[in-house]
Amino acid sequence: MNRLLIATLVGTLLAGCGSSDDPAPVQPTVTLPELAAGVYAVSSGDEASPAAGKYYVAADGTALAILNDTKEQAQVLYRRAGKDAWQATPAVKQDTAVRFLGTNPLPSAAVDSAGLAGSYAVRLASGATAAFTFSGAGDIAAGGSTCKLSGKASASPLPGTLKLTLNATGCGDLPAAGEGYLVVDADYAPARFRLVTASGATLTDLWAYAE
Repeated sequence: MNRLLIATLVGTLLAGCGSSDDPAPVQPTVTLPELAAGVYAVSSGDEASPAAGKYYVAADGTALAILNDTKEQAQVLYRRAGKDAWQATPAVKQDTAVRFLGTNPLPSAAVDSAGLAGSYAVRLASGATAAFTFSGAGDIAAGGSTCKLSGKASASPLPGTLKLTLNATGCGDLPAAGEGYLVVDADYAPARFRLVTASGATLTDLWAYAE
């Protein structure tokens, strides 16, 4: 085989392999209505099968939308930090523009983690219960249940929420780790608050009841 043919074959193989300079695939975009800072009860979808939820907006553009299914479990979570791009869990496969059928402003206030200190229990999809304590400093520590939940809640720019990292051990299908929000809302009564986290494509929604 002559040198010219070898050089041609090598060039063809390298071209087929591409390079680190190749542009990254374009990710689908997500957009939601821009509303003033505050908390809103919203509905989305269509009039035949609307999805109700809450929309939380901070003055810096940070925002969170939780849309529920008919059992009041989160079916989709939209998040944005500041003016960054929106993230959806589960991820969208094409450009998505979320439209609200209605928006109703609600009273809003920052969450005082010290006021949430106590012992809590959440019910898992399996029917089992996971116990944990929440400290005034925002620490989540596992209780005596088989499912061990731990993590940390910290200040959030969004009204009605705390930023949340949540770890799970021995909790069946729950992801080992997730990030999201601890959400406080009078509408959740008798639940005290809600733990909504994302881990990859998995969305976790746990309603916490005081023990």
